[in-house]
Amino acid sequence: MNFLGYAAICLLGLLIGSFLNVVIYRVPDGRSVVKPRSSCASCGSLIRERDNIPVVSWLLLRGKCRDCGTAVSARYPLVELANALLWLVMAWQFGLSWELPAYLYFVSIGLALAVIDLDTKRLPNALTLPSYLVGGALLAIPAFADPNWGAYGRAWLGAAVLFAFYFLLVLIYPRGMGLGDVKLAGVLGLYLGWLGWGEVVVGGFLGFLLGALVGGGLMLVGLAGRKSKIPFGPFMIVGALLAVLWGDSAWNVYLDTLT
Repeated sequence: MNFLGYAAICLLGLLIGSFLNVVIYRVPDGRSVVKPRSSCASCGSLIRERDNIPVVSWLLLRGKCRDCGTAVSARYPLVELANALLWLVMAWQFGLSWELPAYLYFVSIGLALAVIDLDTKRLPNALTLPSYLVGGALLAIPAFADPNWGAYGRAWLGAAVLFAFYFLLVLIYPRGMGLGDVKLAGVLGLYLGWLGWGEVVVGGFLGFLLGALVGGGLMLVGLAGRKSKIPFGPFMIVGALLAVLWGDSAWNVYLDTLT
């Protein structure tokens, strides 16, 4: 991919990131992400078109509402920048391939779910359940174009395996995680399974490893206790993302240690 290709990916990533802010803000409350138009949470003034340019508008307005001067959270441009960066990483990983649209959706929905889980300690069905259909449809494109129906079948098996594993954990220890994590696990397994069984194992393992490290660190510094509820979804998502990028290499290194 040339410079113009990456620039286009970055621009589209910023625009989708702006939409993700609407998703993050409205979906947990069961509100439409289409109507009404975005407005200031403080004074209710509608956001003008010129004030809705990703990152740039926030910088020009110095992080404040044009009408009432109330501070606008820096998280809005950070989400936009994060989504653009994730899109660039996926473009670097997959290039202009049939797989790229599926993994662009993967990182965007993962970013939205991670932020929502941090905010509300929930993973809304309105995002996780449709992701099975969207992910399955997007992965069917490379399966048909290449063709690679073996990988497509493995993707659904990966979804079933991670879903079943997390569901078993909930049955054994219900206080450890929720059904939202179970549903998310299936979505992550779908994308990891397309790449290989090594990615499924590494992605699942990294989620627990990251959760243990961060949770343990928060306890050490006194910011959390044993009974504190720490959202697990973000760790699952980050672990899956790392597995998409380096899961195959990590799995091969592990296999080499066994021989």
